[in-house]
Amino acid sequence: MLTDKQPDSARLLILIGPTASGKTKLSLEIAKTYQCEIISGDSMQVYRGMDIGTAKASPEERRAVVHHMIDIHDPDEPFSAAEFQERGSRLIAEITARGRLPFVVGGTGLYVESLAYGYQFSDAGSDEEFRAEQELFLRQHGAHALHDKLRAVDPVTAERLHPNDSRRIIRALEVHHLTGQTLSSQLAGQKKRSPYDICIVGLTMDRQLLYKRIEERIDQMLDAGLVEEVASLRSQGYSDELVSMQGLGYKEICACLRKELTLEEAVTLLKRNTRRFAKRQLSWFRHMKDIHWVDVTDTDQFDKHLRLINGIIEEKLINKTPQQ
Repeated sequence: MLTDKQPDSARLLILIGPTASGKTKLSLEIAKTYQCEIISGDSMQVYRGMDIGTAKASPEERRAVVHHMIDIHDPDEPFSAAEFQERGSRLIAEITARGRLPFVVGGTGLYVESLAYGYQFSDAGSDEEFRAEQELFLRQHGAHALHDKLRAVDPVTAERLHPNDSRRIIRALEVHHLTGQTLSSQLAGQKKRSPYDICIVGLTMDRQLLYKRIEERIDQMLDAGLVEEVASLRSQGYSDELVSMQGLGYKEICACLRKELTLEEAVTLLKRNTRRFAKRQLSWFRHMKDIHWVDVTDTDQFDKHLRLINGIIEEKLINKTPQQ
């Protein structure tokens, strides 16, 4: 587990922002300027074969800048914030040892924050009987009823988790059952002192423009073959019920392929769900500390935004004195 910051602590650069805010393009330029290696902070990009729907950097982009935490699990393998933190902390040490700057880029708030501040994850253990009871409840009453159970005891965590994320919902209920404490209260009690010399840049933009960009991105994903990607995963035997297949884009297209929705209905639902996801991302980021916000609403001013971000990095990380 990470320790408190030491005088010779590693530097860590982080770029966060909601989906479709332009993180990838900016991150590539920043990485080239500061000799970075990028650590993906996205909980879905870890899965092999899930490329279009997770908006992974292209092979060309990954050849230009080294990327980590992409394609490290098959879609039927579990992945958690605790594993992300463990792998990420090891990567930071390795990248630093190579004389390069570790650069976390992503939009999964808990994952990024847990790495940035060295969170201690719950050691509550497990109660297999309780877990089986919740899984039976899920089968009998459905995902929304299970989500409502969590909302009743831990509304903060319920707001963060999608109703279809049954694995994490059951774990949050299990933590409350075993400890009498909510998962959100445990997270709120974490120390917010980073073990790193840290610089966090956050992207923000006009909400309506962000929603327009989200819808355009989804249209591009469909043109790039999102439906075919989901169909291929299903043909390989990956169940629609997997956590990975409940991700944005995959869940809605699975419903279409099961003939429960038309493609038009699935796309409308996907756009709505992604707008809601972006809203949840922004809500999480607003509760984080140490963020230097850059408004990127004027998308024609990419060079200006890049200069602003580079100025923040220079002041807060590169040229930082020990007293700062």
